[in-house]
Amino acid sequence: MIADIPFWQRKRFRDMSPREWESLCDGCGKCCLTKLEDEDTGEVYYTDLACEYMDGDTCRCTVYSTRRRKVPDCIVLSPVVFGPDSMQDFHWLPRTCAYRLLAEDKPLPDWHPLVSGDPDSVHDAQVSVRQRTVSNADVDEADWEEHIIHWVL
Repeated sequence: MIADIPFWQRKRFRDMSPREWESLCDGCGKCCLTKLEDEDTGEVYYTDLACEYMDGDTCRCTVYSTRRRKVPDCIVLSPVVFGPDSMQDFHWLPRTCAYRLLAEDKPLPDWHPLVSGDPDSVHDAQVSVRQRTVSNADVDEADWEEHIIHWVL
């Protein structure tokens, strides 16, 4: 029966309701980390620097509804702009990101809250950045390279 198939396995991004789309986010906080891109190679490096509005304990944005006004370069994913054809524009998303996994036609991992039914499963699986970040507002931009990390997938 089709109703037994989870929405993320039977719907395209653009057919999801806003609530379904938002629920794909596992709450890992990796997208809120400052990333540095090598201009020559295009390689993206993650840092342990989080947006000043990310709560380091919950890995959630504290100004979610107004984030674009407060952080003009915050990238807001939407089903309209995101999909398999646009993955090259979102190559910076972590390999564990549900949006990326589904765009690449891969399954959600067992620790994803939609699969586990537990919103803390992403933290319990140690996939999130919970309590492993520093606010980028506290670090001079000239020192950001010193904060490159290699533990984000």
